[in-house]
Amino acid sequence: MAVNDYVFVTLWRVPGSVDRAYRVLIDIENYPRWWPEVYLRVEPLTPLKKNIGDKVQLLTRGKLPYKIRWQSQIVQANPPHGFMIRATGDFDGRGIWSLKQQASDVVLTFDWRLRAQKRMLRNLSWLFKPLFRSNHRWAMARGQEGLRREMMSPR
Repeated sequence: MAVNDYVFVTLWRVPGSVDRAYRVLIDIENYPRWWPEVYLRVEPLTPLKKNIGDKVQLLTRGKLPYKIRWQSQIVQANPPHGFMIRATGDFDGRGIWSLKQQASDVVLTFDWRLRAQKRMLRNLSWLFKPLFRSNHRWAMARGQEGLRREMMSPR
């Protein structure tokens, strides 16, 4: 594994149904509304059907003072149990969302395996990898909070 390779596995638990959580997660165009601390801009690159082939350009950030520009494309989908994205740009890799109903909650796993391509991340990973991991945990915690709020809203 290269020094700029990252593997993050995040587990969330939120109230609600798998169907609703899937609809929220597959609708990446609305991430800035419910996950605004991280998703600054989402621009469709294809007509968005909330299915395989959807491709967007993203501008994201974490707690650290840098931004990430990348593209995400849905490459596999198994509604409502999950989907896989392919990431390119400042990141190169894939992310897999898996969803399971557990009583009145949804248990979500995000398996994110990527190589940092942004020059600063690539060149400083050997030194700052723990800090970059902490930044990812902060971003994902904001996502869980946002998804929890979204799942509780009457939309």
